[in-house]
Amino acid sequence: MTIETTTIQPFPAQRTALVTGAGAPRGIGRRVVRKLVAEGWNVAAADIDGAAVEEFAAELTAEIPAESGLRVIGVGVDISDQASVDAAFERVDAELPQLVALVNLAGIPSPHSIFEITSEIWDRVMDVNGKGTLLMMQAAARRMIDGGVGGRIVNTSSITALDGGGTFSKTGYAAAKAAVQGLTRGAARELGEHGITANVILPGPIDTDIMGGTLTDERKAGMSANIPLQRVGQPEEVAGLINFLVSEDSSFVSGTSISVDGGKHMH
Repeated sequence: MTIETTTIQPFPAQRTALVTGAGAPRGIGRRVVRKLVAEGWNVAAADIDGAAVEEFAAELTAEIPAESGLRVIGVGVDISDQASVDAAFERVDAELPQLVALVNLAGIPSPHSIFEITSEIWDRVMDVNGKGTLLMMQAAARRMIDGGVGGRIVNTSSITALDGGGTFSKTGYAAAKAAVQGLTRGAARELGEHGITANVILPGPIDTDIMGGTLTDERKAGMSANIPLQRVGQPEEVAGLINFLVSEDSSFVSGTSISVDGGKHMH
């Protein structure tokens, strides 16, 4: 009996990842960019704050050994706007090698309760967190298919989508982040035949600018009491998971939701 095997096509040596939400100095996005560069990726660091990512890209470029041949560019983009998304991808096409990975980290919170949500607030939260994720996936997937080497998509939900609310965000945000999970599963199902995987991460309390700027040490300790690991997470720990999900090692992982919360929400 002959057993058929499938050869997994490797990624090209010169490959590009686009990472959104890379504008905040202490955010997860910048840790992801640095991690991917260290792993040999060319990276487009994207954010609605174009000046911030341009400055970050210049800073990181100065640290990269010239002999590596790697490039990092900063790209301003409003992920909720089709024209802005198109322009951002056109720049990536022109300046960097084949796009192989998309990491969607950009998003906005919503602290409004169910009776405080107006139509305008709802539309904005869904536009950025939901539609923005869709527009970025559409543009990236088309390029991955044209490139013929498969690809990786990593989207960002939140354990808030499972809990229905949290410290900083409530109903509208929970709904939008739940939508990201559905979008990711749909993408995994439809894009799998092209060798493209799609997965979604669900971060819990992570020590980013938001937490560091608004929570006291006492409040952090209170939040950690509900986490089996007894602490909040670090951006580098999220970056490590994302690095795996965009790597060749994750070639048979798709349509999966992975919590990064120290065991806070077990499901």
